[in-house]
Amino acid sequence: MLLAVILGWLVLSLALFLISASENAGHLPKGAASQLAPGGPILTSANTVLIIGLDSRPLRGPGSKEPGANHNELAANTDTIMLWRIGGGVSRRLSIPRDTLVHIPGLGEAKINAAWAYGGPGLALKVIEGFTGLKINHLIVVDLANFPKFINDVGGVTVRNGHRICATIAGGPRDGGFALNLKPGVHHLNGLQAELYARVRENPCDPAYNDIVRERHQQQILNGIKAQLLTFHTFLHLPWVAWDAPRVLQTDMGGPALLQMFLAAEMAGSPPPKVLDETPSTYNGADVLLPNEANVRADVRQLLNGG
Repeated sequence: MLLAVILGWLVLSLALFLISASENAGHLPKGAASQLAPGGPILTSANTVLIIGLDSRPLRGPGSKEPGANHNELAANTDTIMLWRIGGGVSRRLSIPRDTLVHIPGLGEAKINAAWAYGGPGLALKVIEGFTGLKINHLIVVDLANFPKFINDVGGVTVRNGHRICATIAGGPRDGGFALNLKPGVHHLNGLQAELYARVRENPCDPAYNDIVRERHQQQILNGIKAQLLTFHTFLHLPWVAWDAPRVLQTDMGGPALLQMFLAAEMAGSPPPKVLDETPSTYNGADVLLPNEANVRADVRQLLNGG
């Protein structure tokens, strides 16, 4: 009897996942899909997935009331740029800091996060592919409106923070923003805290805190989600997890491909955070990060081949 209930719970969750994914599949901003290269089945072959987080804010829910918040996705900058080599027993990630100075066709030398706002997702993909030399097989755009709910579905995430954080975002709670206060150490974060942990850029409690640290925190969140997927809490909430997971993402992948990606991630382990090695500098009065061609080649080679 118990086995039948467990099996029914799993079948229900799988059905909800596939239905939710089919309703959301292919909802990429215009110009993105045509730039993607064909890839093999993710469960058996390694694919390169680009994960994008935009600085636009949702129309409803956490962050929607922030003064001056941009709600136009196509006018957004890419706050998060993460390459994920996933599939066939492989799981490796490489984050590209948003302040990386690159050449953007039609714009000239500029921060890499400006490519999306200047020429849309198609140009952003072209710039990232040109910069890294990689062909991107799939694109995931994270939907901030549904992100905290999904994190709560899986029971939150555990992270290890090496920096004291006492940051306010968008003016703090009094101005429609948020605040995050964490001591160094291990913390279990709820959905909203996890979103803030991934967004903090300026931290008065630690002057050494920078965008590189934030990129590592974003990768910690992904590892934290993975660690929660096989917990008893997630099993009890599996239909909600299955329904909400595809709604966190805008992606070219349908239900079967997304399911393969989640399974491949579980099978391959949790990679340590890796951020492109760059040098702080200034350009036209703005703080930028200067990439070194040899470092870019080495980091991309490690993403592809490990070692």
